[in-house]
Order: sequence, then C-alpha cells, then structure tokens
Amino acid sequence: MLYYIETFGCQMNAHDSEIMAGLLEQAGHMAAGCLAEAQIVIFNTCAVRESSENKIIGHIGNLKHHKEANPDSILVIAGCMTQQNGMAEKLLQKFPFLDIILGTYALDKLPRYIEEICQKRKKLVDNIENYTVSSCALPSKRLDKNRAYVTIMHGCNNFCTYCIVPYVRGRERSRNPEDIRQEMISLAQDGCKEIMLLGQNVNSYGKDLSKKTNFASLLRSVHDIEGIQRIRYMTSHPRDFNDELLQTILELPKVCRCFHLPVQAGCDKILKKMNRGYTTAEYKKLIAAVRELFPEASITTDLMVGFPGETDEDFAETLQFVKDCAFDAAYTFIYSKRSGTPAAKDPEQISAAVKKKRILELMEVQNPISLNYNKAMIGREELVLVEGPSHAREDILTGHTDNYKIVNFPGDKSLVGQFVPVKIMSAKTWHLTGQIANKDAE
Repeated sequence: MLYYIETFGCQMNAHDSEIMAGLLEQAGHMAAGCLAEAQIVIFNTCAVRESSENKIIGHIGNLKHHKEANPDSILVIAGCMTQQNGMAEKLLQKFPFLDIILGTYALDKLPRYIEEICQKRKKLVDNIENYTVSSCALPSKRLDKNRAYVTIMHGCNNFCTYCIVPYVRGRERSRNPEDIRQEMISLAQDGCKEIMLLGQNVNSYGKDLSKKTNFASLLRSVHDIEGIQRIRYMTSHPRDFNDELLQTILELPKVCRCFHLPVQAGCDKILKKMNRGYTTAEYKKLIAAVRELFPEASITTDLMVGFPGETDEDFAETLQFVKDCAFDAAYTFIYSKRSGTPAAKDPEQISAAVKKKRILELMEVQNPISLNYNKAMIGREELVLVEGPSHAREDILTGHTDNYKIVNFPGDKSLVGQFVPVKIMSAKTWHLTGQIANKDAE
C-alpha cells in the first residue's frame, strides 16, 4: 500500500515519523507522492501548544474528503496529541472516519495494526503508556542520508508549569549507551556524517539507569565512531548543564560549538512561576563559562512572552536580560494556554493584544543583535555540510556551519553531503551568504 505521513512539531516527532516510515517499508508498503494518492494516511501530531493542536484538528477534519473518495484507506492519528486523557475518545467521536489512534509508545505496532484493519475493519486505539525502552533501534527511513536523529532518552521529569510534554511523553527513560553507540556505528556505515542526539533534556541522560553514566560519558563513548564528523544534541536544560559537560565538550572536537540553552524568561519571578529551576544570575554564570571556554561558539535560546502574571515591569526585565546576554539567536514564542498544565489554570492570563505587542518589542531588541553576530562572520572561512539546494533557487546550495549558522552559496548539487569550505561574503538576520573558498572542492 502507499503511505503518506505528515509531521507536526519538534525533532522528536520528525524522528518518530522516520521510524513509522521505516516500519511501513519494512512491511512492504511504499511512500506515496502526495496525500491524494495514499492508501495509508498518518498525521503525527504535536500537543505542545493548544493553538497548534486546534490547527491539527482542522487538518484532521479535512481527511473526511479523502475517506469519502477512498473508502478503503486507513487513517491514522499518532503522536503526542493522542496521549492526552480523553483525547482518543474525543477524536473518534468528532471524526468517526478515523481508523487508528496510535500513542507515542506504540510506534512499533503500526504495521501489525495496519494489517488488522485490512482484515477486520475495526477501529484500534493504543495510547497506553509503556515505559519500556527498546534495546535496539527501530528501522527508520531517513530523508537526509548525511544527517540523522538518534534518540537517547524519552520523556521528561521537569514539569515546567506551561509544558504538556511530561504528561504525553511520560517520565524520563534513558536508552542503554551501548545500544546508542551501535545505532550510530550503523548510521556511519550507511554514510551518515552528522548525528543529532535527541532527548527532552539530554543533560539528565542516564539518571534512571542502573549503570552509572551521564551525558558527558555518553559523548565520550560515541566520539571515536569513524565516519561521524559532527555531533549535535537537542535539548539542553540550563539547570543541568554542569562544568563536567562543558569540559567534556571542550575536549571533543566533533561535538559542535553551538549551545542552545532555552531560558524562556529573563525575570526571576516568572522563572519561578514556570518552575524552571534556575535564576537569571545562575543562567548568566553558565553562558559566561561557555563564552570563556568557547569564544567562537554560538549561544541561542528560547524566549516566551505573555506568561500568566507577567507585568510590564517583568517584561522590561526580560528585555534588559536579552541585551545583557546578547544571544546569537532567540526563538521567540507567545505563551499559548495548554490545557492540562498548571499555567493554564492561572487566573492572571495576559491579553492577546499585550502578548502581540511584547513579542514585537522582543524581536526589535534581539534581531539587531543576531544581525551583528552574523556580520562579524563576514570574511571568515567556515566548513559547511552541504544539505541540498536552497528553497529559492536550484543553483544555490545551503548548509550549516559548526556553530549552526545557515549559509547559502552557489555550487553544484554534486556537493550535497560533502563538507565544503565557504568564505562568508554577507549576512542577514537569519542566514549568511558565501562562496566556495577552495575551488578544488567543486
């Protein structure tokens, strides 16, 4: 059968979609060119923001037309959204044309459920929490042969008051370090050059394992894998980023010099309400240590505006904090109420108009800082892993530097998958442009 997967959400969801595609192809199914051609349609959903969830529900509603045109098609809703209490029942009641509701713990059962639907035409729901972590990697179909995701742990123990993740992904469960190493060796043998290690909080990796280990020791254990030239990781919690990890990264050249440290707010009162577990002073101490050890590294963050109870004075503190920290880039968000989290019940909700005003003010502060950092790279030669043609033009290639700056430059598509030295010629807020520094690379 022909399958189509549409992914909503984060890198964890993207990797889950790769796994579902791998499982389906292992079972003999093939990818469809578009949704209209598909006999199996899977929406891999995100539940981080209620506004995003509402958009996904709109997309699910549109599947009714696909089912009417293709009565034998199999419609699957997977991902974080399905793990919420009562969500499976709500979806089946609202959209009776759906066939399978698949939780984040049940991906490996997808091919068997597809077969059961074909035989019995009976709706299936599997969103029961299962805390067993597979000892081996599930098959995956990677769209990018040169870069890959490797999950090192599942779930989260932090319970930030705005976040639904611990409720839909469960508590932290770390994979065995040797299993992670073997998966990375297999990827390297398949030609992969860059690995992104995934976890909701990679810095707490290993705390639940009987054998004493941590994220620093995991990085050491995989650093020598031949063929892997870059190692990235996502996401780090600032509270758990310690001196041992910093020193380990300093000693491991394959680990990229890009530090994404989501701060969320620059006001101690709001950080406490968010249950982030650190103060602005502690955060500033961390990034000062990063800059001392890695002067050319990039430091990026996440920032949220309009959290319940955030006053104008609190927001002014965040603006000053952003100026003081001078991040390379900040991914900015408007707080969106997420049912099932403590913050959603907070009576001090901020109006949409105020949140919109604040996000614009925040970008007015951050964007010039990002542009200045990028301009400082003009004239430098950077090694770029060529990822493919840019979206705008086929004759323009795109890729990332070690410190995760996007670089666009003219070149032939035969360079895709290679590391190419690129001289930076100009800069924009969100990307750099350059030209190949060594013409022999072509």
